[in-house]
Amino acid sequence: MTITIKDSEGIAGMRLAGRLAAELLDYLTPLVKPGITTNELDRLADDYTTRVQGAISAPLNYAPSGHNPYPKAICTSINQQVCHGIPNDKPLKKGDIVNIDVTVIKDGWHGDSSRMFMVGEVPVAARRLCNLTYEAMWRGITKVREGAFLGDIGHAIQTFAEAQGLSVVREFCGHGIGRAFHEEPQVLHYGKPGTLDRLQAGMTITIEPMLNAGRKEVKEMGDGWTIVTKDRSLSAQWEHTVLVTPTGYEVLTLSASSPPIPAFVKPAA
Repeated sequence: MTITIKDSEGIAGMRLAGRLAAELLDYLTPLVKPGITTNELDRLADDYTTRVQGAISAPLNYAPSGHNPYPKAICTSINQQVCHGIPNDKPLKKGDIVNIDVTVIKDGWHGDSSRMFMVGEVPVAARRLCNLTYEAMWRGITKVREGAFLGDIGHAIQTFAEAQGLSVVREFCGHGIGRAFHEEPQVLHYGKPGTLDRLQAGMTITIEPMLNAGRKEVKEMGDGWTIVTKDRSLSAQWEHTVLVTPTGYEVLTLSASSPPIPAFVKPAA
């Protein structure tokens, strides 16, 4: 599969899909509190996507090679779960941290984003992990510009994370996105500057670092989807879909209610 460069029509389609992904997370935000189940969040998310947004949930029945179809509309990864957690009937409890990962398909285009949620009051270490992972994502985003390298993004994330005593998951990464859920290139969250593919205007990619409070090693659970930290340490992830522009970048999955952009981020050109 080759890297796809979006034309003006494709960029417009990606902007709409990205906005809908952000608005879906906005809708879910006030619902994430102690006592609600991730199955209920999944039901509400699917209903909002289909009935309000007139869109489709990309994760539902998604079946890459070697996997059974994913059974839900969203991914909900709690505490030591790294990614691809399957919603269930266990209520969220005070002190949990949970990543909600959504991807909507609108008019054939995919918008992909995830946020961390803190359920009630959470331990200081958990809050720190969530906040630093958010900053790490933005440190990667700010490296995006035409002519830069994918390795620049990974290096920025890795050096920041490791300086904070966190580890970067290696087995999962960001990716190109457009009419397909997962396109080339892979967007690693570690690496060396000046390496891997050059960024070109019109590329759309996800940047979605997964950082662990403990070691970087992960394992897959018996459901064939849920990934957890091997040492049972907490894990966090944030994700945005980003367009490479001739002068910098545009984050496609922002909304008026998105978490505040870190102060060090200068407005994108």
